[in-house]
Amino acid sequence: MDEAKHHVVVVGAGFGGLELTRALAAAPVRITMIDKRNHHLFQPLLYQVATTSLATSEIAWPIRHLLRKRKDVTTLLGNVTGIDRQAKRVLLDDGSAVAYDTLVLATGARHAYFGHDEWEPFAPGLKTLEDATEIRRRILLAFEQAERETDPATRQALLTLVIVGGGPTGVELAGTIVELAHDTLRGEFRNIDTRQARVVLIEAGDRILANFAPKLSAYARKALERLGVTVELGRAVTQLDADGVVFGETHLPARTILWAAGVAASPAAEWLGASADRAGRVLVEPDLTVPGSPDIFVIGDTAHLSRPDGRPVPGVAPAAKQQGQHVAATIKARLAGDTAPRPFRYRHDGDLATIGKRAAAIDFGWIKLTGWLAWWLWGVAHIYFLIDFRNRLAVSLSWLWIYFTGQRSARLITQGDDDKR
Repeated sequence: MDEAKHHVVVVGAGFGGLELTRALAAAPVRITMIDKRNHHLFQPLLYQVATTSLATSEIAWPIRHLLRKRKDVTTLLGNVTGIDRQAKRVLLDDGSAVAYDTLVLATGARHAYFGHDEWEPFAPGLKTLEDATEIRRRILLAFEQAERETDPATRQALLTLVIVGGGPTGVELAGTIVELAHDTLRGEFRNIDTRQARVVLIEAGDRILANFAPKLSAYARKALERLGVTVELGRAVTQLDADGVVFGETHLPARTILWAAGVAASPAAEWLGASADRAGRVLVEPDLTVPGSPDIFVIGDTAHLSRPDGRPVPGVAPAAKQQGQHVAATIKARLAGDTAPRPFRYRHDGDLATIGKRAAAIDFGWIKLTGWLAWWLWGVAHIYFLIDFRNRLAVSLSWLWIYFTGQRSARLITQGDDDKR
C-alpha cells in the first residue's frame, strides 16, 4: 500500500462506513477501517434474531471478508478511546494510535434510558448481536421457567412480556413475540398454554409509529391488537425492575422487559470535545464536518444535522448510506482541488415497519400501503439490501418456512445462565 497516498481513517463498519469505503474504491487514497467488532451487522433484521426467526450468521458478515478484495483497505479490530485533533490521530485502548489525513466517524448508537441507566440490566435494548441473543435467551427462558412454576401469580408474571417503546423496533418485536408464543411454541409444553402469554407494548406518546402518517399508526395498532398484543398509550414508564414496570398509576408484574424507547449516540462527541445534542450526537456543519475541523466528518447515528423543515436527519440505514456517499464525493472533490462547500441533502425514501408475519405499514409519502402487500414489499426491500446471495437465499427460505408453517428454527438458549438475569 502506498504510504504517500492520502490516508482516510474510518471508524465504524456500519452502513455509513462501508458505503463510504465502497464509494472510495477508485480514489487515490488508502483507507484504514477500525471497528471494535469483527462483523458488519444488518441491524434492520436484528429483532428477528432476538425473536428466533433468523440465525446470527444470516444478518452479519466478517468485515475482513467484505473488504478482502480491496487492497487499498486495512482493517483493524480495535476500540477507540479518543481523538487527538491537533496531532490528527485516533487513539486506541491498547495505547496505540492511528494517524489520519481525513477522519470519518460512523460509530452508530447505543441504548438510552433517559437518565435511568439502572434499568438496563432488567430491560436490555437491541443494538448488537450480543443484545439479540440475550433477548432471545430471556424470552425462551421465561416459558421454560413458567413450565416449572406452580404459583399462579409468578407464572403469569413469567408469561407477561413487555416492550417499552412504540417505534418500528418495538412494534416489530411485539408482533413477532406474540406469534412465537401463540403459534410456534403452541403444544410444546405440558403445564402451560403458551397462548396465554401476554405481550404488552407501552408507548409514552399518543400513538405508535409516531414518524408514520396517523392512519398508518392506527392501522398498526389495530393489527397488533388483532394478533393479541396489548397496546398501552399515553403513559411513560416511571419505574422498572426485576419484578415488572410502572407506567402511569399501573404496576404490571413482568419478568421479561425489553427496551425499544430511545437511543444515544456513541461517545464520538466526547472523543472530539465537540458540541452535541441531548442524545449525544455531534452537531455537524451542513457538509457533515466537525466545526473547526474540516478534516473530520461525522455520519449516521452519530451526527445531528437538521433538514430544511427543522427536523433532524433520521438515524436510519438509508440516511447513513447517503451520508457515506456524500462524504466520499467530498473527499474525491477535495483531492481534485475543489474545496467548495458541499452541503448534504437528505433524500427520504420512506418508512417501513412489519407487524407479525402477514402485515406491514409502509409510508413513502406519495403512497401508503398496509396489509399483506406491504409485508411482501417490506420483505423484498430487506432481502435486496442483504449483502450476498447466500444470505438472501437463507433469509428468503427462513421467511417462507415461517410464513407457511409458523415454525421458527433458531430457538437456542445460549449466552450464560439464568442467574445473570
